[in-house]
Amino acid sequence: MLLAVNYKEKIYFSRHNPDGDWFKNVLVNPEVKIEYNNFIFLGKAKLVTDEELSKKISHLKYPGEGKAKEKRVTIEVTLYPTQVI
Repeated sequence: MLLAVNYKEKIYFSRHNPDGDWFKNVLVNPEVKIEYNNFIFLGKAKLVTDEELSKKISHLKYPGEGKAKEKRVTIEVTLYPTQVI
């Protein structure tokens, strides 16, 4: 299970470093499925290159924690409209 952030109608995932298999896989194949509350949503992922947006996501993901200040790599997922399986 991954902790995600819902921000401005997009879903964000982040890591301290990009060594996780899921992270590497999404960079190669950006078509993703996200399971939430027994529903599967389809979407397209991309690497966030805007450092300010990555910082914002970290602060939303880890409010008040030291982790929020760490530099992280972030993936943004745009969900396809009405595509729930």
